[in-house]
Amino acid sequence: MRVRKYATVLCPITIPFLLLPSLTYAMSFDCSSIRADKQSFDISPLGNPISVMTSEDHSPSPTMTNTTFTMDICKPLKKAQGIPIEEDCTNGSMICAIRRLINTFENSTSFEDAIPIAGKFTLHGGTSLDPDITRLKTSSSASDREKEGFRLALHGPKYPEKNGQKQKAVIEFLCLDKAEAKKQKAAAAAAAATMKPGPSITARNDDGDEEDHSATGESADDGHGGTLKYLDYSTVGDSRVLSLEWRTKYACEDAAKRGDGDNNNNDKGGGSSGHWGFFTWFIIIIFLGTAAYLIFGSWLNYNRYSARGWDLVPHSETIRDVPYIFKDWMRRVVNTLQGGGSRGGYSAV
Repeated sequence: MRVRKYATVLCPITIPFLLLPSLTYAMSFDCSSIRADKQSFDISPLGNPISVMTSEDHSPSPTMTNTTFTMDICKPLKKAQGIPIEEDCTNGSMICAIRRLINTFENSTSFEDAIPIAGKFTLHGGTSLDPDITRLKTSSSASDREKEGFRLALHGPKYPEKNGQKQKAVIEFLCLDKAEAKKQKAAAAAAAATMKPGPSITARNDDGDEEDHSATGESADDGHGGTLKYLDYSTVGDSRVLSLEWRTKYACEDAAKRGDGDNNNNDKGGGSSGHWGFFTWFIIIIFLGTAAYLIFGSWLNYNRYSARGWDLVPHSETIRDVPYIFKDWMRRVVNTLQGGGSRGGYSAV
């Protein structure tokens, strides 16, 4: 009997905690409303898979390691079809590194490793994305304050899981205005026209398609006039950090005024993103305050009055009467609407 009592006692107390997962999801990273020092950025148009590649030569051996970093800044990557599960990153990966060994003598490619760098890994150690956002104009670094944009740090699990290094990605989003974009495009076209072709190394990937490894592929067009560039992937402290630079018009603080951002709002123009941020925090504060009140009130009733079951909950009698009060109120509303005063206030006898 005592077990049954305690089961009843815990039900009303634990109700608020059952809603915590939904609140945690609501507070997760949203690429359409990034807030950094009262400045809003909307990079949701960039929310598609994009890849950059870097190569490491193993001379004098006729081999080289090709590492492809694929990322989706807004959501976890989808599993590639036709690729064995062991040759792909774990579910929830937003940034994934695939390492392949290329043998130029045998003209072949073999899989080496798949490294999840950042993402939401609820089933793999419970690692969270834990985004850290820094506005460059108000950064403590003097060199950062000369730039416009923001720095985004995303975290991942240890790899390998046992005795491995923590994975982390640091992406610097830099403002790319229209004039600079035109100059960058013209410079790239001129460089491509004057560049002498290097030695081409062709191999077949896992799908049987030919890959040209004559260039490192350390930058990629994002499809919106911007460029994602690979900088480094090395050990910093106890973590393995991937450093990327993304020049894009969506990192400009006046993108909303210029019409470059879809829903980007700055300090003066604050629209839906800013109001939604305030509304979200308001709901969270109300929720936590209600939960604290219920828990403290239940604890007080238990220790002071030895209450059990629903009697633990503060104002339990009022709460139990709420359905009847609501029902009575609805009946009054219906009677008022249906009566309409057709008899001038007199009732038939």
